[in-house]
Amino acid sequence: MSTPVIHDPTTLPSDDNVNAYTFCVELKGSQWFLQKGKMIAYYGQIDFNGIGHGRFDRLIRTSFHSPLHASDWVVAEGSGKMLLADRAFDVNSFDLENGNLTIRSGNLLAYQPTLALKQSIVPGFLTLIGTGKFVAASNGPVVFMEPPLRVDPQALVGWADCPSPCHHYDHGYMTGVLGGLRSLTGMGGTSGEEHQFEFVGAGTVLLQSTEVLMPEQATGATPHEPGVPGGSAGAGQPGSAPRMPGQLGDLQRRFGL
Repeated sequence: MSTPVIHDPTTLPSDDNVNAYTFCVELKGSQWFLQKGKMIAYYGQIDFNGIGHGRFDRLIRTSFHSPLHASDWVVAEGSGKMLLADRAFDVNSFDLENGNLTIRSGNLLAYQPTLALKQSIVPGFLTLIGTGKFVAASNGPVVFMEPPLRVDPQALVGWADCPSPCHHYDHGYMTGVLGGLRSLTGMGGTSGEEHQFEFVGAGTVLLQSTEVLMPEQATGATPHEPGVPGGSAGAGQPGSAPRMPGQLGDLQRRFGL
């Protein structure tokens, strides 16, 4: 049996992967934007403040332009090393240089404030613009592809420096034997063989190596289970917060509203 590697602040990498599922961000009196619930541990003196925190107004004006996602993000500030992970999914960092990348909102874990986050016109996606590093998760390793390309929507992680995709439906498949059975029985749903996202023009498309999306989870929620202090209760259970009028809950999150 191999001896496990035991890390401390001196052995942890700086802005690099600890392993395939954990990334280490080093803060040196600096700031990173971080999706709630993705920090698993840290060394040093690091503070986490919500997007609405007053003294970050200037930072927000330059680096965060997605008010519909503001409640899902915090600013990490201070000095130390911070470990990021997401339910043992693959985690990697990517560098943009005067780039434009659109990514699923749930897959984006963190980014440097030198990048500007904007709300994509495609529901459920966010766009990063500028120069800097960001950290993202995927269900399996990421594959980089060049357009023209048609992609199973569930395998799509994002796209860089190319136009937004359009929908493509394979009517031959839909009207064939399999499509006929599906329309008669209602079984099978829509698959990547009959509906794809179509990319054209120059750029890069990022795919995860599976057609299964990362399961959705309320951002920052603590599982309601024995031994977890402050665990969130389900709707209608003791300790659960009432849903305010106008809140769409899971439906809002699913469509990026």
